[in-house]
Amino acid sequence: MVEDTRLSEDKRWVLVAPPGSEGATLLLARAATSEQESRIGNQTSGRVFLFLYTDDFWRDYREMTAKGVKVTRAPREETYGTVAVFLDLCGSQWDLLQRKVQAIS
Repeated sequence: MVEDTRLSEDKRWVLVAPPGSEGATLLLARAATSEQESRIGNQTSGRVFLFLYTDDFWRDYREMTAKGVKVTRAPREETYGTVAVFLDLCGSQWDLLQRKVQAIS
């Protein structure tokens, strides 16, 4: 976690990034209105919302499931890597993905 700041009684600013990251961060926010709530879990019309890349799929998969993360598509091997789909706390779909190392030709 990069930052967790309470802005009001019902609003927090939560910024996360991978350990040691110097690049992208992600701001997490809860829906504040009924209109926003109506879109939870359907921001992308039923498709996966974001991709969480890992260097050790099974380590992270076991840790996430041990903490109660809901997996909606079981782990599988694809040509591009190992992947499973899980839901975040608001019902949005994510891929947990470890990409296969590509041989340089």
